[in-house]
Amino acid sequence: MKIESIPIKKETEQNFKKLMDMVRPDDSLLLIMHGSPDPDAIASAMALREIIERTKGLDKCAFVSTEPLVRQQNIEFVFAMHLHIHLINQMDLSAYRLIAILDAQPSFFRDELKAIKPLIVFDHHPREDQWQADWEDIRPNYGALSSILTEYLLCARVKIPRNLHTALLYGIKTDTGNFDRDTIFEDISAYSYHTKYANMQLIRHIELNQTPDRFLKYYDHAYHHMNSFRGRRICYLGNIESADVCVQVADFYLRLIGTYYVVVAGIVGDRFIITFRGDGYRQNCGAIAQRAFGALGKGGGHRSAARMEIPLDILKERLGSDLSQSNVDRFLFKNLKRHHRANNAKHEYHKNDTGKEKL
Repeated sequence: MKIESIPIKKETEQNFKKLMDMVRPDDSLLLIMHGSPDPDAIASAMALREIIERTKGLDKCAFVSTEPLVRQQNIEFVFAMHLHIHLINQMDLSAYRLIAILDAQPSFFRDELKAIKPLIVFDHHPREDQWQADWEDIRPNYGALSSILTEYLLCARVKIPRNLHTALLYGIKTDTGNFDRDTIFEDISAYSYHTKYANMQLIRHIELNQTPDRFLKYYDHAYHHMNSFRGRRICYLGNIESADVCVQVADFYLRLIGTYYVVVAGIVGDRFIITFRGDGYRQNCGAIAQRAFGALGKGGGHRSAARMEIPLDILKERLGSDLSQSNVDRFLFKNLKRHHRANNAKHEYHKNDTGKEKL
């Protein structure tokens, strides 16, 4: 089926019908986002709310996240969309019949949230661990979940408000890194469709407000402690106020000439956060993250972006409670070196097996 020049996959049509069969008239919907939600997760949640509200009606609906918003751009984005995002520990989950997880999977959540039993899961990250939901749509080939939800909106044949066009376009824009990261034709089609209706001036205003003054100390720390070798840059920032610090520092350093991937780590509360950013060409960030740190924590990603979370207790156990700059640096190097050895061994196996390297 083709609507408004966007190809809609059979998979989307079939899943949409199943989704509608699950929803009752005037239902209650809880939209759960993991961590401090980004524009792609927020826009996708907005889209799912719009679909259900316009097709079946909603008695009540709430947006929730496991962490508060930290990034200034995301705070401004949520304010512009007139949304209120609750913290999950402040919500009575039993008051909602439909529980939907967006841009995440049940396995992403920490142990204290394992009690969450979602009916609906939307995600575009590779499937992780064993879990079940009544209904799911997981498509890791898409660059943005907003592109998938665009197809669902068009299947529902509902009028899309301008603010939702704006949100979905911004979600695609940020999650694909302006199409520098993992992107497929469907992402480009959805983006092009939304450009006809979105408030581009609002998006430009939000994008100009990126880094708060208090983050400058982290850039200074990275300047003095960043380790570089053969196009790779690795840095431990110590205690930081949010995971977004790692993201912003990693994004910045990826722009330096001769850099093809960056690993930035920091401690947030009781978690050790490791952020990966790459050019998506020479290395697969998601694979690096899983091979280097998957046995210690949770996370994942794509070729050009990934994130791992390791419980601080596990890190302290590994490092004998010594979280000094030099000791954590050694921990990062050791695990990343193990990944490279495994990757090189795999390359050598292909080379020996076929007589030439398999790229």
